[in-house]
Amino acid sequence: MQIPQISYASTAPDLSDNSRYDFFSRVVPSDTYQAQAMVDIVKALKWNYVSTLASEGSYGESGVEAFIQKSREDEIGLCREPTITSANPGLPGELVTARGHVQGWHEAGAVSLWCQPVPSPSRRVLEAAKRANQTGHFIWMGSDSWGSKISPVLHLEEVAEGSVTILPKRVSVKGFDRYFSSRTLDNNRRNIWFAEFWEENFHCKLSRHALRKGSSIKKCTNRERIGQDSSYEQEGKVQFVIDAVYAMGHALHNMHKNLCPGKVGLCPRMDPVDGVELLKYIRNVNFSGIAGTPVTFNENGDAPGRYDIYQYQIRNSTPEYKVIGQWTDHLHLRVESMLWPGGGSQLPSSICSLPCKPGERKKLVKGIPCCWHCERCDGYQYQLDEFHCKRCHFNERPNENHTSCTPIPIIKLEWSSPWAVVPVFIAIVGIIATLFVVVTFVRYNDTPIVKASGRELSYVLLTGIFLCYATTFLMIAEPDLSTCSLRRIFLGLGMSISYAALLTKTNRIYRIFEQGKKSVSAPRFISPASQLVITFSLISLQLVGVCVWFVVDPSHSVIDYEDQRTTNPHFARGILKCDISDLSLICLLGYSMLLMVTCTVYAIKTRGVPETFNEAKPIGFTMYTTCIVWLAFIPIFFGTSQSAEKMYIQTTTLTISVSLSASVSLGMLYMPKVYIILFHPEQNVPKRKRSLKAVVTAATMSNKFSQKGGFRPNGEAKSELCENLETQ
Repeated sequence: MQIPQISYASTAPDLSDNSRYDFFSRVVPSDTYQAQAMVDIVKALKWNYVSTLASEGSYGESGVEAFIQKSREDEIGLCREPTITSANPGLPGELVTARGHVQGWHEAGAVSLWCQPVPSPSRRVLEAAKRANQTGHFIWMGSDSWGSKISPVLHLEEVAEGSVTILPKRVSVKGFDRYFSSRTLDNNRRNIWFAEFWEENFHCKLSRHALRKGSSIKKCTNRERIGQDSSYEQEGKVQFVIDAVYAMGHALHNMHKNLCPGKVGLCPRMDPVDGVELLKYIRNVNFSGIAGTPVTFNENGDAPGRYDIYQYQIRNSTPEYKVIGQWTDHLHLRVESMLWPGGGSQLPSSICSLPCKPGERKKLVKGIPCCWHCERCDGYQYQLDEFHCKRCHFNERPNENHTSCTPIPIIKLEWSSPWAVVPVFIAIVGIIATLFVVVTFVRYNDTPIVKASGRELSYVLLTGIFLCYATTFLMIAEPDLSTCSLRRIFLGLGMSISYAALLTKTNRIYRIFEQGKKSVSAPRFISPASQLVITFSLISLQLVGVCVWFVVDPSHSVIDYEDQRTTNPHFARGILKCDISDLSLICLLGYSMLLMVTCTVYAIKTRGVPETFNEAKPIGFTMYTTCIVWLAFIPIFFGTSQSAEKMYIQTTTLTISVSLSASVSLGMLYMPKVYIILFHPEQNVPKRKRSLKAVVTAATMSNKFSQKGGFRPNGEAKSELCENLETQ
């Protein structure tokens, strides 16, 4: 094809330098098509994170801008690090520094390079990656400025392995290599950039003044030859430069035919040439280019995009560019023929951050939507969605991987637990012993020992002891409305009955002997009926307090989730228990404690009664021991309030303390009597009796002669006093 011959006047078309550059670049497929092709490659390789590096200028900056725009239009969710743009070809090492700063996040790194063809920033990027020991870490995506050139990858084959590049479909122009390799400084003076190319290509300086002392750069001799003293391969865009020249020629020719028909040279209508008008003719050209492909422009003035897609592969230690696909409006990519660093065929991933594990939320990195840190939903939180954790409900805990909430297990004191077995065993033995004493007393109800012990109050006391043992079963039973109600009633009632009976006994003894010091008349209210009335009056106060408690705060069971809400949710438990707080328990047992202390005081006061009186001293020892038991109970019960085993320790401590109190009363007050009744019946006989007046007189005289307590008449008086008092 020949360019039409047109004669020009002195005035050229009104196209500025930028306009001319823009026109020639339009003949090459535009950045839009190139960006679309690269975005389609990223989609095909299933990458969602790409770093971008651009050289300063229209090629690099507009290319990256088009790449970003196309990724947004396609809505592929592609994100990237902020683009590094540099006018200094050596500065692309910043990319490696930036990536190295965050490479702890990255599974791999795809890097899109948009660099000017000359000089070669792409090569400098590869060199920087090699220096930073990042070989194999990056997957490079080169624009058409890289294409299938050898120079960017020479001696950097391992760093560049797996790189994907694109290049407009083109053919080598025959005759151009012979023409270009024959160019020298002498025969190509019209090209003002050729001298700069000469220095860059042969690594020499034309001016002696440019040489520095100690520098390895030599002076150019003009005997260097392209292709002989330097590597050479035909630039891939030669075809498009030729087509651009032909497009301009065809546009001027068509414009001349329309505006200056039949004339040679410029007519007045083309003097000067209107650049806007000429641009319309350029966009309307349609001819077959140097490679035989049609040259046309779309409504935006862009030539159609047709690209070959290459991958730089190393097979059998031989590096080469291999065509792995094409792009013409849409992508045809042979993924199965691709090789990646190390010779693997599995697609590498290019993501900023690995997916978070179940139970982890994403904390986005500011400004980069596909980069995040994974934060564990800790404690009692679970993963609500991709970005948020939420605390479980108060009665729930997160499952093992913190993706949902599950109910907190409910625990209670089981019958099979060692904490329950010991109190139950003690209670069963105590109940059996209590029933045995009751049966014995009923069987020998009319014998002197049973009569002397005060039968009515003895049966009341035995009832209280039985209830103390029975309380153990209520404390261990599963809490519900009825169980909790019975606990309120009987926990304090058994002890109140026991200590009310003992208090009535000690008070009676104390009043009798105090009265004996003043007169020989008997004190009031010492009959069995009076004693029962006093005892039940004391017991009724406990029942009235419980009834008031029921009215103010009805009994019910609760599940306490706070008591065992441990730091580790795995060990969290809900405790099924009755609504009796520690303070309520103290109030419940407080009245019984008051009776116990009062009874102890009277036991101390009656410690000086005659030794043959068989009730005062056992009662005293019983109260002393009971006080010791409950003094030990208080620090154990309240000292374990923060323990993880609080429920078990406190329940066991309380039940054993109550059972021990009952056992002390049963053992010290009744076992000696049962022993005499069953094994020494000869001692269970009545003695001679005198009137109460005579007995009290003898006892009074005995107290006055306490230093002669061994004198027989007084001793006899003491014994007789005991029998008369006990029987009445």
